[in-house]
Amino acid sequence: MALTGVTRPGHVQLKMVDLEAGIRFYRDVLGLEETGRDAAGRVYFKTWDERDHSSVILRQADEAGLDFFGFKVLDEATLDQLEKDLQAYGVETQRKPKGDLLETGERVQFKIPSGHTIELYATKTQVDAPYGQQDPKPYTAASDRGIAPIRLDHALLYGPNVDKVLDLFTNVLGFHLTEYVTLPNSDEKGALWLACSNKAHDIAFVGHPEPGRLHHVSFLLDSWDRVLRAADIMALNGVPVDIGPTRHGITRGGTIYAWDPSGNRFETFMGGSAPYPDWKPIRWTWEGLGEGGGLDVAHRKLHDTFLTVVT
Repeated sequence: MALTGVTRPGHVQLKMVDLEAGIRFYRDVLGLEETGRDAAGRVYFKTWDERDHSSVILRQADEAGLDFFGFKVLDEATLDQLEKDLQAYGVETQRKPKGDLLETGERVQFKIPSGHTIELYATKTQVDAPYGQQDPKPYTAASDRGIAPIRLDHALLYGPNVDKVLDLFTNVLGFHLTEYVTLPNSDEKGALWLACSNKAHDIAFVGHPEPGRLHHVSFLLDSWDRVLRAADIMALNGVPVDIGPTRHGITRGGTIYAWDPSGNRFETFMGGSAPYPDWKPIRWTWEGLGEGGGLDVAHRKLHDTFLTVVT
């Protein structure tokens, strides 16, 4: 499909209760490449195969969690138009100046009904492919440093008003609903998987009484073998694991969920469906989420920590 409007997830800023421990984890265990530090003390990272300057930003904080999740838009004209569309919809926006984040242009930041801060940007400095821009090599040493994900893939956010979030993302930002879960004995949507591309999802939401909570940030791996390799690396480094390795019914992706040193959950993810925007969304019932293997195909059950632990 042609990528227009909002094109893809771009970056995430995470709060670390121990920044140095977070740096070591994201660099040495997850295997990201450090790309800069700014005057505010934030540390920037990218995966080995990403072309943008950075996709993960860490900062010191008193508690773990999410500051914001950002999406890349097609160009500056699109950024301007989406800001006008958001304002017309009734969403208050704030412009962040060029350079407020390293190597990043102006950003339009706004709060959504679930209490999360989302931002859009059109410009970020790009770097060359690690294996060359001409006649590229199939392999680079960086692709084996730590878990070594290919890219920042998506986030799952917990908060209230998921019906209002759905309306905002589909009718203003141009996303489409790929899958959803209904609440017990109801047709009300309690969880959403949304895409701005033909990926299984670019962002997801689950209804939760507390606003602005992070469930996980996900990093893409290119095969099931790499997910199993990630499990070995987590075991070697004593990383606490929540679920996996297993496979989801929802999105059909292979997965491991674990926690970074500050308690932020992250996912190592592979595969997944690739729905086109004109496909009807898949409906999951609450029973299907558990006994039907929507969350965990192998064990066909719900995991208490998965449903309750957020930052």
